[in-house]
Amino acid sequence: MSAKTLTGGCQCGAVRYRFARLGKASICHCRMCQKAAGNYFAPLVEVEGLEWTRGQRGVFASSNLSDRGFCKDCGTPLTLETDGAFEVMVGSLDDPSMVPIEYHANTDDRHDVVMRLGEIPDASPDRQAENQAWNARIISHQHPDHDTGTWPEDKP
Repeated sequence: MSAKTLTGGCQCGAVRYRFARLGKASICHCRMCQKAAGNYFAPLVEVEGLEWTRGQRGVFASSNLSDRGFCKDCGTPLTLETDGAFEVMVGSLDDPSMVPIEYHANTDDRHDVVMRLGEIPDASPDRQAENQAWNARIISHQHPDHDTGTWPEDKP
């Protein structure tokens, strides 16, 4: 568990949070997490002391036992909430690399491709060059990976 204050939030910056402690982290393969994340799985980490520091999340009751928190403006999935306990989506953290994934959960719904991710080849050099050229043209409107006083930041 970590003891420093950790932060995260949504893509557009309308919703931000902080918390004091990381708990166990997992990759959940259940169908509800797949749909909530729009992905094959959802990386989640248990947190303690979660506080919302900007905006208000939307909440969807994905089952009779759990709610899902998300940004009402940009749609970023943020939390899985069960019995007052919070798990945050690892990708919504300002520094997702700090979370060591400890186990796979609900593997009955796991897609075979997940087990082969390391075997899938990288894009060809030509395709990589196309991607780099495309990326060089991007002007990101995403919130940066740190807290800001206001967002969008005031321009001088």
